[in-house]
Amino acid sequence: MTKRDYYEILSVAKSASADEIKKAYRKVAMQYHPDRNPGDKPSEEKFKEAAEAYEVLSDPDKRAKYDRYGHQAFGPGTGGFSGNNVNMEDIFSQFGDIFGDDIFGNFFGGGRRSSGAGRSRGTRGSNLRIKMKLNFEEIAKGVNKNIKVKKYILCTTCAGSGAKDKSSVQTCTTCGGNGQVRRVTNTFLGQMQTVTTCPACNGEGTTITTKCTACKGEGRVYGEEMVSVDIPAGVQEGMQLSLSGKGNSGERGGPPGDLIILIEEELHKELQRDGLNVAFELHISFPEASFGTNVEVPTIDGRAKIKIPPGTQSGKIFRLKGKGFPEVNGYHKGDQLIHVNIWTPQNLTSEEKEMLEKLSQSPNFHPQPDKSEKSFFDKVKEVFS
Repeated sequence: MTKRDYYEILSVAKSASADEIKKAYRKVAMQYHPDRNPGDKPSEEKFKEAAEAYEVLSDPDKRAKYDRYGHQAFGPGTGGFSGNNVNMEDIFSQFGDIFGDDIFGNFFGGGRRSSGAGRSRGTRGSNLRIKMKLNFEEIAKGVNKNIKVKKYILCTTCAGSGAKDKSSVQTCTTCGGNGQVRRVTNTFLGQMQTVTTCPACNGEGTTITTKCTACKGEGRVYGEEMVSVDIPAGVQEGMQLSLSGKGNSGERGGPPGDLIILIEEELHKELQRDGLNVAFELHISFPEASFGTNVEVPTIDGRAKIKIPPGTQSGKIFRLKGKGFPEVNGYHKGDQLIHVNIWTPQNLTSEEKEMLEKLSQSPNFHPQPDKSEKSFFDKVKEVFS
């Protein structure tokens, strides 16, 4: 019997992508699945034919050979499956995952996979959430912290098995070690097979006859573990970092959960954060603003000197380029913004009042805003543009 073209079998073009070929095979396999067509020999043959086509076209090397030489590229059995001699169990074993995400994976063939395919080891551990406070310097530079985490850890006595010793573990008698139980029911579509997790062993395929005395059969005990955490530079309040596998250990050898770290920022005594920028309120006296001066201001990583020019007005904003926070996993860096406030004395002596009254008569002490001077709103726009 002449073999049909593999692309024709799956109804795809020769230029079809790997994903398109997989979807096409799934569609054809579902249509002719033996459990959906019980006792139908032609459907079973088409199911095998589709499996053979997919086995070749899903392999880049075999597909290239087939495109060049056709069926002659493979001798008997060298193409993977060989027509009528194909073993159905081989198909379900090799391509069983194709059906796993569909309802037909449960009703039509989920249980046909090779022994132990549905078996799961233990129960996955739960995730843990902790808060971590960081100061401005740690946030700006990034930091590695070693923290003690109280959680469920692997039982060292039984190595996580939950059993007293190796002889205390036996194959589950309910599912025969498969981790699944099958039930066949008659419906208007014919016989349908349902596959569910074994209730006796919870899908593990084994049961414990004598439990470990240290963990009482759980395979884990409550304790603490030292965890190393790398915090990238630039994180912000409310960000979450996830460390895979650093949460609670699973039961009886199950995979551990994750450790979720919630970032909190410690308040700085003098600085405030605004996104990537850092803000500082600088208060200077009237004489300093009039004559000009040099002042030291705090920054994230120390102190810096800035020059206040004569005649500086209240509300002036100076910018220290690149003195802010870095962008997480980026190249941009914020600035430090210094907002100048001219301090107005609140308690004056009679002598000081007399001096100021005389000065107030001078034309130079009358407000004369420069038309070129930017308004407060213009300054804000400039800073955050």
